[in-house]
Amino acid sequence: MDKIKLDIVGLSYSQTQSGAYALVLGEVNGRRRLPIIIGGFEAQAIAIEIEKMTPSRPLTHDLFKSFADTFSIKVNEVLIYNLVDGIFFAKLVCSDGEKTVEIDARTSDAIAIAVRFNCPIFTYEFILSSAGIIIEENDLAFLENMDTEGSDPETGGKNNPISYSNYSDEELKEKLNQALNDEAYEKAAKIRDEISRRKAS
Repeated sequence: MDKIKLDIVGLSYSQTQSGAYALVLGEVNGRRRLPIIIGGFEAQAIAIEIEKMTPSRPLTHDLFKSFADTFSIKVNEVLIYNLVDGIFFAKLVCSDGEKTVEIDARTSDAIAIAVRFNCPIFTYEFILSSAGIIIEENDLAFLENMDTEGSDPETGGKNNPISYSNYSDEELKEKLNQALNDEAYEKAAKIRDEISRRKAS
């Protein structure tokens, strides 16, 4: 069975489940998107690695990466291999240089590990055909449509995201450090986005 490579397109609040997130995977060189509902902890674990933020203490997935590196274990790929009653099944394809082993994993954990090992993510055609969404327009509009149920971690209000544009550079740096110390990684990602936006302008 031929495998289809996926990239991470985005991460947004879930419209359907409170406190959950929609991880959106996109077909490489294609228009289909695969939204997967994941928990807040796993969403933060994925987000902080994508944003290249350093938590105050290692998260579970960072510990897995350090453990694997210590014993020369590599994760070659992540494969989302089945979909049963709306639940995705994934596995890690690992190697110690001599033998290759497949390890069953929750899809959210598998993706969080994949971004740390910088390894490819694959799925099968039957999964994309049954659970994929074809995007007619740009990805940004798609993600905005998925973001209508979110509550902001700082204000607690639905669809009322706080603006960091009014803070000075020094205040933003202080807030970023505080957010990292508090392990509020989603908040830290938003602050970092504002800092990056100012550097680019």
